[in-house]
Amino acid sequence: FSAEELALLLQRKERYQDLKYRNKVILSLLIFQGLTTGEITRIQLHQVDLDTAEIFIMPSPMLNGRTLKLKAEQVMWFYKYIHLDRDKLLQKDTKNLIINKLGNPETGEQISYLVSTCKGLFTDRKLNPRTIRQSVITNLLNEGKDLRLVQVFAGHKYPSATEKYKQSGSEELKAQILKNHPLG
Repeated sequence: FSAEELALLLQRKERYQDLKYRNKVILSLLIFQGLTTGEITRIQLHQVDLDTAEIFIMPSPMLNGRTLKLKAEQVMWFYKYIHLDRDKLLQKDTKNLIINKLGNPETGEQISYLVSTCKGLFTDRKLNPRTIRQSVITNLLNEGKDLRLVQVFAGHKYPSATEKYKQSGSEELKAQILKNHPLG
């Protein structure tokens, strides 16, 4: 998915107004920071710094910890979610940032469901949190971003994990062959 296609996910209509900013926060963390579902569910309130527009992602056995910048629009969504909607949803005291619609810390099921509600935009392709993350990483590499910077951004422990996302340009090559081949 291109960055423009992923941005379409943020325009989805909300059925429940109390979930509007929570859902924007979740989708934006997938689209702009390329986080995994597990990383999103583990974020705690103290890891979000709206003054510096940064979020700290805790390390896991599979991924390194890192501090990532938030986009300007995300800061407002985070603020509205944390200060207006989160308290309305909260059923028991928790430091977790993302609360599910029942008021408990998010386990990941609602994140996958949230993404699945957008599948109508891309009926011919598989859309889930993993394919969004893969697209974000691939797009950064295709933009010419340094492999090591993308590795840190993605939290990959080894450069080889990031390198897998590099596309060889085979699609562009196919298009050129079809366009210029004498039999094409």
